[in-house]
Amino acid sequence: MLSAMDSARMAALLAPFLGGEPASADLLAWLQSYLDLLLRWNVRINLTSVRDPEQIVTRHFGESLFAARVLRDDGAFTCPPVSLADVGSGAGFPGIPIKLFAPELQITLIESQNKKATFLKEAIRTLELENSEVYPGRAEHWGKTARIVTMRAVERLESVIPVATRLLSKGGRLCLLVNSSSRPMYSKLARNTELVFNVVRIMPESANRHVVVVKMS
Repeated sequence: MLSAMDSARMAALLAPFLGGEPASADLLAWLQSYLDLLLRWNVRINLTSVRDPEQIVTRHFGESLFAARVLRDDGAFTCPPVSLADVGSGAGFPGIPIKLFAPELQITLIESQNKKATFLKEAIRTLELENSEVYPGRAEHWGKTARIVTMRAVERLESVIPVATRLLSKGGRLCLLVNSSSRPMYSKLARNTELVFNVVRIMPESANRHVVVVKMS
């Protein structure tokens, strides 16, 4: 289904993830454009296995916006400019919705698959996102650091987290959107690094999805 979603319906779907904060008209317009673009491109390349627009809004947009709220409430967006690197960005989650939630962020979407990287560049162009870029390569080759590093639905977490932590600047935050089954693994890894757990929050409307924020000491 490629038709536009009513803004009131989108706002209602996002409400649990925004914690009672009303979605602004600008945010809803951005997300509608993003949804339309994603649906069109997903016909040609496999950006997401989720095809239903309402599930995209809740699972992808909602979870990403919830992570944005958790980061904001943890103080991650203070002292601008704040840089964010989204590792394995795929179709732009959670990086693009976080940018839409906090437009002042400087974001880099890191994606090694060429077709997905091309989509991300088009999303940045379509949404007119300032201070946003795509790094079309592997995270370990980026060669820069960021105040915030995000990862979502990551496979091989044990090998990826050390790479992500090397991208963090001192005092920076690593934000993971993961299933509860991953908790023993990231807890074990954190004990062997300079990371300190700041926040663990359960996703709205989910019993096994978490946002985890750890800070580089």
